[in-house]
This record gives sequence, structure tokens and C-alpha cells, in this order.
Amino acid sequence: MADRTPQQEFETRLLSVAREGVSDLWGWLKGTDFLRAPASTRWHGAHEGGLVEHSLAVHDRLVQLDGDFGFGLAEDSMALCALLHDVCKADCYVPDTRNVKDERGVWHKVPCYRFEERYPYGGHGSKSVYLVQSFVRLSPEEAAAINCHMGMYDSSSYSRPGPVYGANALAWLLHVADEAATYIDGK
Repeated sequence: MADRTPQQEFETRLLSVAREGVSDLWGWLKGTDFLRAPASTRWHGAHEGGLVEHSLAVHDRLVQLDGDFGFGLAEDSMALCALLHDVCKADCYVPDTRNVKDERGVWHKVPCYRFEERYPYGGHGSKSVYLVQSFVRLSPEEAAAINCHMGMYDSSSYSRPGPVYGANALAWLLHVADEAATYIDGK
């Protein structure tokens, strides 16, 4: 990413996917806050642009894991799933403040984000699948991978992803890549 912003790198990677509808999806994303949104309210990527940074980190990890395990997954599938697995977070974070005690026990207001779902649609993964498929046709494996990327953490979606992971290397690797980007890379 030499001399490029994460947003520019995201655009390059997404638009390199040779799939009908990708440019329309990109146009829609630019009309949302996706490029400047945080990835979470207080944890990984809880800063402006954190969602794009996290998505890129997941893509990097997914490509690395695919190479490590030798599955030979399609580049387009990995890019679509990794870059767009959290597209459901677009237009959901609102700047806010919270109270935090300093080392002397004095309370101070600090900036943070609050999650405010404006368009509830199923679970985290299923909403991302729905949004992506509004523009780009996903294969069943890609849709399952995005839908199950949260693993057991998304009980509102498919809370028993084991059978999916056992049958779909992309789904399992996307979940592992998301976990690694979150908990190891901190993005």
C-alpha cells in the first residue's frame, strides 16, 4: 500500500474483482459512510476508517491462510468475501461520548461510537449477504462464507456453522481470517 490510503487500496482491490455489478456496488459504498466508519464501537478499529482497515486486514489474512493451507481459492471469491463481510456496518455508527475515569479517579468525557441500526435485517452476516447481493451475484459458497463469518458469535444468524465450515473451506478461512485480523492484528 505504499503511498496509498486504505480507502484507495480498498477501491483498487474491490474494483479488481471481475464480476458484474462490482462498480455499482462501489458506487453505493461511496454514498455510505463505509470508507470512514469504524469497525466497532470500542474494540478493533474503533476509529474513523477502521472498517476499511479491518476489511483489508481480513483480505490479507485470508490470502495468507489460503496459501498456508493450499486450498487454492479463487482470488475474486476471497476479495469479495473479505472486503465485504462487514458491509452491514455501513451507516450504523454514530459519534458519541462516554465517561471514563482517569488515573486520579476523575471522570472525563471521551469520544466514542455508538451502534445505531437503521435498517435491521436478520443477523450480521445475513445482512451483509443481502446488501452485497443487491449488486453482485454471490456463489452459494461465498454467501455461506459471509453469512457464517462470525461463527458462534452471531446467534441471530446461523449459530451452528460447523457443518458449513466442514464443507466450505472459504467459509472457515474467512472466519479464521476475521478472528486473526481482529484479535492478533487488532484491526
